Amino acid sequence: MAFGGAAMSGDEGMGVSQNDTTSTRPTIGEIMRSLAFYGLFYGATLVLGLGNVLLRPFAAERVIRNCENWSRFHRWCLAVILGIGIEIEGEVPSGKVLVALKHESYFETIDLPTMIRRPAIFAKVELLRLPLWGKAGQTFGLVPVERDQGAKALRAMVTAARVFSAEGRPLVICPEGTRVPHGTRPALQSGFAGLYKLLGLPVVPVALDAGPLYHHFIKRRGTIHIRFGEVIPAGLPREDIEARVHAEINALNG
Repeated sequence: MAFGGAAMSGDEGMGVSQNDTTSTRPTIGEIMRSLAFYGLFYGATLVLGLGNVLLRPFAAERVIRNCENWSRFHRWCLAVILGIGIEIEGEVPSGKVLVALKHESYFETIDLPTMIRRPAIFAKVELLRLPLWGKAGQTFGLVPVERDQGAKALRAMVTAARVFSAEGRPLVICPEGTRVPHGTRPALQSGFAGLYKLLGLPVVPVALDAGPLYHHFIKRRGTIHIRFGEVIPAGLPREDIEARVHAEINALNG
């Protein structure tokens, strides 16, 4: 399961892009640690997914806790198996806020339930159709995004988001729309400003630099930095909110 991101695909290859700082070839140790990580973490993911299927009709809160435990187990695997540490700067957002997250790898999509307390996450609707994990994601709090489906889909998305926000859960969105290589700064998707206006929530931009260590099939040792920016108030003009969010989520993108 990947919260708010794509399912595992072939584009997470073994090569290293020219934008990454890890330009050297992987060591034998990195290869062995990565293989151990995949076997342990994704084996546990399969078992947990089967358990969630059985639990979901009877215990929604237990499914949510399972998802949180799965995310924490991933963080443990990073530290113990891969040698990847996490360094956090700034105040972790909570409550009624829209979190705008830089998206460079599967790290942040899996880590979100550990990074932020009980987030509700905008995710493409295809993720909710995945075997085993799709229904668990729906129970946890994924807000389905149906691209190019018009005003009806937008209203449904905003309605679902408002329900989660009323419960005091932070809403998380990747305003660039998809995973992007470290070192790139694509324009924000046009829907972000519209959602910001419709929800009327302040925004917390989040920068991170997970791509060089985590994006590729062979993971690298090091530290992933997560920087929570200052709260940006609701009600700003489109040009202002887009410019400020774009600058803040790319603060670690050197």
